[in-house]
Formats: sequence, structure tokens, C-alpha cells
Amino acid sequence: MTGAPLTRLAQRVMSARAGLEPETSRYRVSRGLVVPMRDGVNLIADHYRPLTDTPAGTLLMRGPYARDSLAARATMGLYAARGYHVLLQSTRGSFGSGGSFDPGVNETADGVDTVEWLRQQPWFTGSFATVGASYLGFTGWALMADPPPELTGSVIIMAPHHIGRAAWGRGTFALIDFLTWGYQVTWHERGGWIRQLIRNALMPRKLQPVLETLPLEDAAGSVLGGASPFYEPWLHNSEPDGDYWIQRSASIDVVQTPVLLIGGWQDIFFDQTVEQFISLHARGVDVTLMIGAWTHGQGGTAAIRESLEWLGGQRRTTPVRVEVTTDAGWRDLPTWPPEAREIALCPQPDGALADQPASGTATFVYDPAEPTPTLGGRLLALSGAGYVDDSALAQRSDVLTYTGPVLAADLEVIGVPRVELTHSADTVGADVMVRLSDVDAEGRSRNVSDGYVSLASGAQAALRVDLDSVAHRFPAGHRIRLSVGGGSFPRYARNPGTGVPVATATELIPSTHVVEFDGFRLVLPTAWIEAPSDVSAVATGR
Repeated sequence: MTGAPLTRLAQRVMSARAGLEPETSRYRVSRGLVVPMRDGVNLIADHYRPLTDTPAGTLLMRGPYARDSLAARATMGLYAARGYHVLLQSTRGSFGSGGSFDPGVNETADGVDTVEWLRQQPWFTGSFATVGASYLGFTGWALMADPPPELTGSVIIMAPHHIGRAAWGRGTFALIDFLTWGYQVTWHERGGWIRQLIRNALMPRKLQPVLETLPLEDAAGSVLGGASPFYEPWLHNSEPDGDYWIQRSASIDVVQTPVLLIGGWQDIFFDQTVEQFISLHARGVDVTLMIGAWTHGQGGTAAIRESLEWLGGQRRTTPVRVEVTTDAGWRDLPTWPPEAREIALCPQPDGALADQPASGTATFVYDPAEPTPTLGGRLLALSGAGYVDDSALAQRSDVLTYTGPVLAADLEVIGVPRVELTHSADTVGADVMVRLSDVDAEGRSRNVSDGYVSLASGAQAALRVDLDSVAHRFPAGHRIRLSVGGGSFPRYARNPGTGVPVATATELIPSTHVVEFDGFRLVLPTAWIEAPSDVSAVATGR
């Protein structure tokens, strides 16, 4: 089965999973349309045209990925079959479009020029919205930086507005995420979809030698084949708010366009999705936020359903809707983060969590030559991302682990957890990784939220490490676990301990980390707690 029949089958499956309303129109596709830019470069686009005299509107989607993939054809068709004209355009240097692909650089100007072309088309409905996930969402932000009057709204699905903060926002390079993306962008135009599936399956094996080779600046050439010239500059530009990254980012401070934000608790861009909502909501922009329990590669059908309802004028009575993990359902909230009562749990020398601080210190050694591994979490990787059994972390000598008693009742943590600690290391620089996990009745640990900070100095300092936002129910009979380590590889580049930038470091030095128990706290925002009414008692088993 190929072509149109396979597309239709994929659409039926996606429609059923999403619970979409019935189709309202057949549609036709015009491929390879030429859209001129102001500098003479031509970009290529496909037009999905609903066969109706009363179209629902026009949607613009711009990105560097295959326009003719099964996923693209099926997704565009779902919108077109419900009355929308859809223009899917390849950005510069991708899939027939002229110029070279330098992520983030040309998207505002090219978006404006595309809208100028759109105005001249006889089928244009007079207004439009943008819809897009990942880089297609970034191009939506770029257009909102200089919005044309016809832009009525934007659906942004798990997308950054600031690529530099995605790469360097924790103080070190998000290694596996951007190496994976560079690899995908390098090879995604070579071969058909079967070859793409094989290549993706083999990608971990292809990338492993790069991850293990030093220096990092020299390691990626063989697998990227020179087709991702942006990767090496990304390694060297470690200041996320420097000029290099500002030129490759979109400002959200000027946005006034109505926006639907769709994020995932385990999406790599989730922290920016939260930042986007807080910024727009504080300025009174019409913004709605939906967060589900999915990774960057999941949640597609839910996003399509939500976007169609939003584009059709359906608005929720509250601006925030979140899925509470551990199968606790969905919750509508007036804002994010919501008001909550904070409780503090204090690590103890015996590995427990209690409501009173202890004294003394805890020590562990982090060896970048044998780094603490990444287990699950917010990764771009096609496998191993999201919620996993992370029990192995508690068995490692380079991780401090603290586990609370069995909970007497359900405890919901909704908001931004944080860890406060006084820390030092005997190397020039050091990283600190913290993780909140849920330990079930059988003793299996599952990650809930992560925090990470890279320190330029190992000198003693009082740290506050904010973890990723969560909405999670710890069921009665489960236990809360806190882990602290010196790295998470390959999610983040290894801190060499020498002060040399990660791009050029060739020497790795183990570091001894010391954490003081005095002032060492895990602070949890809690809400909707069932009896008993004493939240602290629930959390400490008393």
C-alpha cells in the first residue's frame, strides 16, 4: 500500500485516536509551488486545498522536514479534510528550497515574505493562523515577532522560541539532543521512508563513538558528513543570551497574537513552553496552555484535536489544562504555576527523608571518564526518553539517594519543585544533577522531575536548583525519592573538571562533591491533598 491509500489509512487511524469530528470536505494537493523571497531565493511549498465553497480558514506551516512524508501528508490532510487551506513550506536549504539552512536566522523575514505571496493567491481566505510542532512552532514564534495583520492566531506545539537556551540553558551543552537533531537534519533528505526507519534504528550505534570521543568539536564530522555546519558553532557559543543566539531566536516579549501552547512534561522544550505561557499570560495575551504526559515525539493526536477545537473558536473556561501523572486524570487551572502549599523534606545521613534538617556532610565522587548515565527524562532521542525505571541510580556510588517513608495518603505535587543545598567540589568546575522520583510498593523507582546546573567554580556555594514543573500524584503506599549526582550523560556534555570548555576539553578529572546536610531540603508544592489534612504528616509517614 503506497501513496494516497496509505495516507487515507493513516488519517483514519489518527482521527480515531484523536476522537475528531467527521470530515467536512475532500481536498486536493498542489505540490512544488514556488514562493519568492526578497533576496531572490525561492522556497518550495505544497498547498492542501479543501474542495468546498465555504473554507474554514487558512493555515501556514513552515519547517525543514520532509513535506511528502506519510506523517506530513496525513497531518495536513486532517486539517484540509475539515475545511482548511494548508500551505506547508520547506524552509531555506531543505527539500528543494533555495539557500542554506542556518537554524533560526531567516525565519522572520522569510515568514513575512511568504505571507506577502499568500495575499496574492486567489484561494487565500483573508486571514490565517500558524500551526506547528518543534521547529515548525519556532517559525510560528518568528512570524509573531513581526506579525502581519492577517495573522489571527498561532498553535505552538512543544517548540522553543530561544534555541540558545535549549542548547545551553543549564550551563552546559545539551549534547545528545542536538547531536541527534543534527544527525536527523543531515540525513533526512537521503533515501525514502524505509531507509529513514533503518537509519533511525541504527542512530544510537552511529552516535555512540561521537559521544565517547574528545574533543567534542572534532567528534561529529564523520556522522554529520559536513551537512550540519551549524553544529560546531553551537558547541562553541556557550552564552545562550549572547549575540550569536539572539540572532537565532524569536522574542516573545512583543507577542500579542492569540496563542495555543501544547507541551509535554517530558518534552525537551517544556521549560520554554512554561516560560512562554507565563510571559504572555502576565501581559494579558489570549493564551491557553495544555500539558500532557508525553515526550517530544508523542502527543500528536491530542495536539491535533486540541488545535482544531481552538482554531474553530472553542476556548476553555480556564487557561491551563494539565494531565496529572500516575493516571490521575486532567486538571483545569487558572494559571501556572498554581497557588500551592509548600512542604520541605530534609535528607538524612541514613538515606531517609524527614521533616527536620540533619547535620554533617555527604560526599560522592563523580568521574567524567565513567559518567553517571542518563536514565529517561526530557530527551529528543527516539528511545529511552520520558518516564523509565531509574532504580539503577540508587545503586551507584556517584549518586546520593534519599527515600522517604511509605505515604499514608495520596500526595499531589503541582508546580515547580526545588532543591536547596550547600555544595562544593575540589575541581575548577562541577555539575549538579538532582532528580525527584516515585518509588512504588514493589520498590521500583520512576523519574518524575529533573534539575541540573553547571558551575564554573567548585567553591562552596549555596545553591537553589529548580526542577522541571510537574503535576504528579504520589499514591498512598508509594515513597518519594531524591537523587543528587554530578552529571547526566549523554543528556549533557561531561564537565571535564579542568575549567576547559566542553567543546575543546581533552582531559577528564574526577571531582569529589561535598553536600552539607544543614539547609539541604527538597521543597514540594502541594495541592488537592486528601485526608489527612496535615500534609507534612502525609509526606513523612507520621
